[in-house]
Amino acid sequence: FPPPPPQTLVPTATHTHTHTLLLSQLSAPPLPPCSSHSCYIDEQVTRVAWLNRSNILYAGEDKWSIDPRVQLLTNSLSEFSIVITHVDVYDEGLYTCSFQTQDKPHTSQVYLIVHVPARIVNISSAVTVNEGSNVNLLCLAVGKPEPTVTWRQLKDGFTSEGEFLEITEINRQQTGEYECITANGVSAPDSKRVLITVNYPPTITDVKNAQPVMGKTAVLRCDAMAVPPAEFEWFKDDKQLIGGLEGLQIQNERTRSILLFANVTARHYGNYTCLATNKLGASNANLRLISESCLEPLNTQQLLPCPRHLLCFLLLL
Repeated sequence: FPPPPPQTLVPTATHTHTHTLLLSQLSAPPLPPCSSHSCYIDEQVTRVAWLNRSNILYAGEDKWSIDPRVQLLTNSLSEFSIVITHVDVYDEGLYTCSFQTQDKPHTSQVYLIVHVPARIVNISSAVTVNEGSNVNLLCLAVGKPEPTVTWRQLKDGFTSEGEFLEITEINRQQTGEYECITANGVSAPDSKRVLITVNYPPTITDVKNAQPVMGKTAVLRCDAMAVPPAEFEWFKDDKQLIGGLEGLQIQNERTRSILLFANVTARHYGNYTCLATNKLGASNANLRLISESCLEPLNTQQLLPCPRHLLCFLLLL
């Protein structure tokens, strides 16, 4: 930082000005922050010293401070300057240049203000809760001036001011990442994210029935949303079905289960149940595998001739 312009010191008067210094983060420029303080003199000086608060740093060329960061920069008839390297927030405060001329003492003062970029020093870890629970997140930030802290839900843009974010009776729509942002105008904002996972029981969202012809392939499909993901089971007439038996295959995905019939026979027709479960609960849905020949339109009420053991319907037209 360049020294302030020379100033004439009036006898017995005290001159004070402010010097603001940005204390950069570790990722900032390679040169560490420093602060130099110069005392410009236009009278014959007999003694001169720099003080921080009431502590003498330098008296003439004699160093009184034990801090290795404080060094004498210039000591001449017109200037007496010190430099402080690797400045930190604890260096903030009042610095006084005191010197004695042949007749009276003089002082000149500078107040050093150290600005510290806002940064997050502590934040809640990832959270997994059951739907309906209360959630509390914490984000602690430091900086100078005092930084602001804002929470933001990335999915819908919801924001909340302050270090604490409280969500009461959380629901599945509130799952996702939440970002803590802190800023104080000194440098770019700092931010970190927390993932909230909301567990909830299965809900069957869609099913697909089938009306295959015998000898063809057919598919029954069951979709369910759940966290943790649901486990699927298939039943026919209260009997659990096992893939690989009786010409059936079961294909389970994260949110879907498919019951595949490679070659439909008469015994395959009927009512089926899809059961989706996780540790929080269960949901089920009924599906049908029916013969197309049972659904031919009629002009009168009659029972269609269907193969034995097929599920047939009495149509009222």
